Amino acid sequence: MSKHSEACCRIPPVVVEGYQPKGRYIELDGTRTYVTGLENSNTAILSVYDIFGFFPQTIQGADILADGDVEKKYQVYMPDFFGGNPAKIEWYPPTDDQKKAALGKWFEGAVWPKHLPKVRGLLEAAEKHNPNIKSWGIVGYCWGGKMASILAGDEEPLFKVAVQTSPAMIDPADGVKVKIPTMMLASEEESVEDVNKYEEALKVPKHVEIFGSQVHGFMSARANLGEEKARLEYERGYKLALEFFRDHF
Repeated sequence: MSKHSEACCRIPPVVVEGYQPKGRYIELDGTRTYVTGLENSNTAILSVYDIFGFFPQTIQGADILADGDVEKKYQVYMPDFFGGNPAKIEWYPPTDDQKKAALGKWFEGAVWPKHLPKVRGLLEAAEKHNPNIKSWGIVGYCWGGKMASILAGDEEPLFKVAVQTSPAMIDPADGVKVKIPTMMLASEEESVEDVNKYEEALKVPKHVEIFGSQVHGFMSARANLGEEKARLEYERGYKLALEFFRDHF
């Protein structure tokens, strides 16, 4: 961790169990959305959760991003893309035919082209909720990491900076298209070859790192915060993300 990061990012102690969210739920463009952070901030972050939806570890992460930078406070919006029907945590990893079938069926409603068109309307609704918003960043977890990667490649990007963690379906062809500063924090379960090829494809300011001891989802629903190493790496991931947001907003 750089001295800059330690100076700017002093996140509160991570709560292992029984986390109490600091934000609240509102409706944006017909979508239930968790919102947290400085209500009149001029910089906002769209948080795109993993397939397990509003999980305590992911909610806690949103609160950390909102308030973890000593000098720069963000408003964070996490929409419920799945409309109250996330995947069940017990389906993953899909180690038997029943789990594979359940997860495969669920994914029929989670394909990215179905959800990408919602993003612009959500941002516009958020800007009505907080008219001070002037610029956006995005953080995506696993399924949401793929969303962030695709959106970072828009011809006219809606976002100034993107962070992906444990991204799903890493594709160097996405990396070639990326037009905004991008961070990728991969886990031990992502292909090292795919991560390296994606990094090579990026022609923008970037930070790519593999957390070699951590499971897929180590900064979101699958984070085992009761285990010290996992908790420390969860914290380190959020400190890196906050530093990258500060540097590129």
